[in-house]
Amino acid sequence: MTMLFAGIALWFVIHSLPAVAPASRSALQKKLGEQAYRGVFSLVILGSLLLIVFGWKSAVPSAVYAPPLGPGVLVSVLVLVGLILFFASQMNGHLKRVLRHPQMIGTLFWAGAHLLANGDSRSVALFGTFAVWALFEIIMINRREGPRTETTTASGKFDVIAVVVGGVAFAVVGHFHQSLFGVAPIAL
Repeated sequence: MTMLFAGIALWFVIHSLPAVAPASRSALQKKLGEQAYRGVFSLVILGSLLLIVFGWKSAVPSAVYAPPLGPGVLVSVLVLVGLILFFASQMNGHLKRVLRHPQMIGTLFWAGAHLLANGDSRSVALFGTFAVWALFEIIMINRREGPRTETTTASGKFDVIAVVVGGVAFAVVGHFHQSLFGVAPIAL
């Protein structure tokens, strides 16, 4: 599970840098330039995702707890909601206007759904860490930005787009889930 832990740690550290050390992030952006910084950041994220996927596949899981649910409709709906919220965070729809942190809330739905359906060591490591990271980000963003005061204009068309894009992403991930992660999202 070393590769899985390395990927999770890399993901957590690189995503937490702006919240924990904003001055270091700003200095690095100035030194590299905005585009180069984004490129390096993206490459590190891609590297962490590859470590997570290959680490997941190579890890031998052991039971930690008996999951209350298994693969099924409820877990799938929670993941779908998570994906919709994830994409809604990038659009000026009503979901983003009403929810301060739709991306982090979506991550909590996704991670929580997986923790309800999986009780093995690699699932607890991966999805538990992502849930903790999402909560950490919510706290750090709230601390950094203070109370939410702005009211942005919103359009329902962006909510529809988020639902469609989230639904398509859900279908694509669901289709490849068995081959990528070795688990069918819905037991047939």
